Amino acid sequence: MQTRRIGDTEVSAIGLGGMPMSIEGRPDEARSIDTVHAALDAGVTLIDTADAYHLGADEVGHNETLIAKALASHGRGSEVLVATKGGHLRPGDGRWTLDGSPEHIKRACEDSLRRLGVEAIGLYQFHRPDPQVPYAESVGAVRDLLDEGKIRMAGVSNADPDQIRLADEILGGRLVSVQNQFSPAFRSSEPELELCDRLGIAFLPWSPLGGISRAGELGSAYAPFARVAQAHGVSPQRVCLAWMLAKSPYVIPIPGSSRPETIRDSVAAVELVLTAEEIAELDAV
Repeated sequence: MQTRRIGDTEVSAIGLGGMPMSIEGRPDEARSIDTVHAALDAGVTLIDTADAYHLGADEVGHNETLIAKALASHGRGSEVLVATKGGHLRPGDGRWTLDGSPEHIKRACEDSLRRLGVEAIGLYQFHRPDPQVPYAESVGAVRDLLDEGKIRMAGVSNADPDQIRLADEILGGRLVSVQNQFSPAFRSSEPELELCDRLGIAFLPWSPLGGISRAGELGSAYAPFARVAQAHGVSPQRVCLAWMLAKSPYVIPIPGSSRPETIRDSVAAVELVLTAEEIAELDAV
């Protein structure tokens, strides 16, 4: 497994996104744990989760609890950097709501610490800006958690360039990661990716395979990826992740998965070398 860095920590160049194992359409627990174990067996040492990855209002933190259980039952579980998030909520009726208040973020972190069973969270990320709360106050709560030793590293998610710069300033230059949506069909976070590359901050694309349906049908943005995949004899998904890895040494995709075979295919992207011509073709989509 190739590695990249988040702050002072070396992690696998491909991570595992835990969300599909806990929201709508989630599998049974046994398959989810098998998926996490398959990721670890393949060399994954970064798993992304959040307290909001759940269904019912009575199961907040479902994914965090699931990830903790899977890691505890695998010999390499202690080698994994678990990244979680706070500031997003699911009231149980299908909606996603926000609470970026410092009080909520600090309370959410305490709850995540308990569910993950750790003394300090490896990477804690402010999940999404709350228009009702000044961004500086939300990130200030994360700074306080960092200063108190309750989290080891701090990141932000769903942030624009100005928010990234502000977060790094508030954190005293200690911002280590930005997690934004980015895929062949969703490229509006290109400026954030480029900023992270300049600042030396890890960029974690969430939903990096968004646009490829579960049935395997490809949207128009993925047609060139299918052509390159056919030439290499691999899946379009693997080409997609290899293309992202080639964009910057600070990019660490975190594809969501709920089946062992899909995370194994994703991890294999680190071994796929695309030509300059192929990368140019994919960039031009």
